[in-house]
Amino acid sequence: MVLLMKHRDPPLFRMSLFGYTRKTGMDETEKGCGKMKAIIFDFDGTLANTLPINIFGFQEVFKKFDQKDYSKEQIKDMFGPPEPELIEQNLESDNLDEAVSFYYQQYEDHHNRLVDKNEEIEQLLSTLKERGLKLGVVTGKSRKSFEYSLAELDMKRYFDVLITGDDVEKAKPAPEGIQRALQKVDISIDDAMYVGDSDDDMQAGKEAGVYVGAAKWLPEYQSSEYSVEPEAIFEKTADLLHFLDKR
Repeated sequence: MVLLMKHRDPPLFRMSLFGYTRKTGMDETEKGCGKMKAIIFDFDGTLANTLPINIFGFQEVFKKFDQKDYSKEQIKDMFGPPEPELIEQNLESDNLDEAVSFYYQQYEDHHNRLVDKNEEIEQLLSTLKERGLKLGVVTGKSRKSFEYSLAELDMKRYFDVLITGDDVEKAKPAPEGIQRALQKVDISIDDAMYVGDSDDDMQAGKEAGVYVGAAKWLPEYQSSEYSVEPEAIFEKTADLLHFLDKR
């Protein structure tokens, strides 16, 4: 059963005992009525439980170079741009290059300790590929850390397009990354969905004009409440498959 958050308005799709139903008053002509053809995912907190390694790496950087101990929530409030930009925006020390290198060292040295493979995620991606959907990732991560995690988790084989924070001029909540991904796989916004775990993800998906799903299936995710309502909230990976089956 999908976990539904308290919203000012209900999601456009919600799970009932009989499956997903569209909110009353939503005209089917507003979006495509056919089968979904592409699903674009966020990465951290959506496809991989990498928030702990991200947070740990940043905490170590600010502790070493600024002698500051930031809480998990304080670090999460900094999220958005790629790691080098995040560090540059928040670091007081003048040793920016050294701090960025230190972050990547921490990321790689502690990745296997803090990030586990998730069989349910792998099964979800495998099932979606078997159904013939185009799959992609749009992440705010730098390509360096993203490629490292993809390799360690053996996930690159599932995707048709990969867009990182290094590949766009405007980070989420801007829709640029999602738009670029759909252009590369040649799929209309009416036949695509973006699934993420943060409020920025919800905003980016809405701005791009695609269906939007909120993932709450990993142990740690960024947002529990959203300023923009997703079409559906997925508490388990199976909920996304049920959503697709009911369209």
